[in-house]
Amino acid sequence: MSVLLAGLEQFLQYLASERQLSGHTLSNYRRDLHGLLIYAERHEITDWQQLQTPQLRHHIAGLHRKGLSGKSIQRHLSAIRSFYRFLIREKQAGHNPADAVQAPKSPRRLPATLDVDQIGQLLEIPVTDAVSARDAAMMELIYSSGLRVSELISLNLNDLDLHDQSLVVTGKGRKSRMLPIGSKALQALDCWLEYRHELADAFDNALFVSNRGNRLSVRAAQQRMDHWGRQMGVQGRVHPHRLRHSFASHMLESSGDLRAVQELLGHEDISTTQIYTHLDFQHLMQVYESAHPRAKKVSK
Repeated sequence: MSVLLAGLEQFLQYLASERQLSGHTLSNYRRDLHGLLIYAERHEITDWQQLQTPQLRHHIAGLHRKGLSGKSIQRHLSAIRSFYRFLIREKQAGHNPADAVQAPKSPRRLPATLDVDQIGQLLEIPVTDAVSARDAAMMELIYSSGLRVSELISLNLNDLDLHDQSLVVTGKGRKSRMLPIGSKALQALDCWLEYRHELADAFDNALFVSNRGNRLSVRAAQQRMDHWGRQMGVQGRVHPHRLRHSFASHMLESSGDLRAVQELLGHEDISTTQIYTHLDFQHLMQVYESAHPRAKKVSK
């Protein structure tokens, strides 16, 4: 094993054992750093200490020429910075070549949301059996508590406190947070729990299970929500993240409390939450342009 590959594998092992990152996150780190490894080997770099900032800029420029977005390149750079911080800590490098490199900026895409009427339309699904009861509870809970789909499917029965109308969820970085459960979601959960025994094994602790009795997968949850979006005639594709975005946008629009929405969503950096202020401003602009007598466009 080369010195380069050994350093990379050591870092990935550290992320898995000490930082306990998810398999998906580890896969992203491995993919991004493997690209750097290939670049280093092609340019006859035999030790991570040898990589300099101009060479890293050349590598990043190559990614940009291949059509990678600014967001994807920023993720590459973030992985490289973390890798070099680890190497410096382990005394395998003396500097971080990524500190002086910036990713090209790309337009920030605003997340797609559903308005309140569309949410109402979607969540009126007819509950006739265990599967529809489960699906209704999942969608109500994401919209009620702003969950990520990974957080939703990892919930266990003992994470719920129905009496206190709250739940405890483990988010990114293994960080736990307590969240409220709205009354509609509470009713949907009560309904699902009455049906749950039809699908779940008596000793299974997973809150949401498949037809086979196993913990529901992310893919299955996405497919079920897409199914109900089409079934209920909702415009645009319905997916878990769209419900989470709708939760955040509606909460911010009603409360104006960015910090509270940040806590509910489990965002580590408030700048991630600030994207919803752009959504709120877009709504305000639409209202302004349609209502203000001096803002209306003159028809030709």
